[in-house]
Amino acid sequence: MNFTQMHERLRMELLRRIQRGTLSVSLLARQTGFGQAHLSNFLNRRRRLSLEAMDRILAAQRLTATDLLPPVQQSDHRLESEDGSVVPLVSHAVALYEPMIRPTAIQGLLHLPATSLQSVHARASSVRLRWERFVAIRVPSTDALPMDPLVLPEAIALIDRHYNSMLPYRPHRQNLYAVRRGAQLTLRYVEFLSNRLVLRPHNNGFPVHLIEVDPGESPNELLVGRIALILN
Repeated sequence: MNFTQMHERLRMELLRRIQRGTLSVSLLARQTGFGQAHLSNFLNRRRRLSLEAMDRILAAQRLTATDLLPPVQQSDHRLESEDGSVVPLVSHAVALYEPMIRPTAIQGLLHLPATSLQSVHARASSVRLRWERFVAIRVPSTDALPMDPLVLPEAIALIDRHYNSMLPYRPHRQNLYAVRRGAQLTLRYVEFLSNRLVLRPHNNGFPVHLIEVDPGESPNELLVGRIALILN
């Protein structure tokens, strides 16, 4: 990858963070000491950055040059190992929003037998199929208790982000999903009724939550993915 490509990938990454709501031009200006007009011109392709300026932005956003590599160069090495499949353990925010997992976003690695993921079938939109498929997260006690005893505090949940369909994975059995609720990720059984997602706990002592689906928005896009495996 040459400098021009790296320059463009940095611009796209910053725009993605701004669209996601985790970054603003004013915040980036405070972090780097650059003027907002200078940054806006860069983001709108009206000017280029020097190497020194790129280094300052990378440091402010805790990125490395490796994070700007094309996805195939980043991720292929960790999909398979000599002993089996390797799945990145990531934060909830990364599982929600990152199509491809940056090396610096990986908190750990989940090692699984070589054949454990080969027979798992997908059911996803064409956009979602471009995402890195399997990620793992830790489930905090606040989200585990409504799913007790199926999910215990600090369990590891394996998410198949290529399965964001409402159709049952197995006949007559509910799918357990990782769901985007506001800016948070939560684990629940899900139904779609009257233009609302109905999030149901496993433990009936906890409330059911409703998520309004905006006009023009697909309810499937609120599903981060199906929970394929739980390690309590």
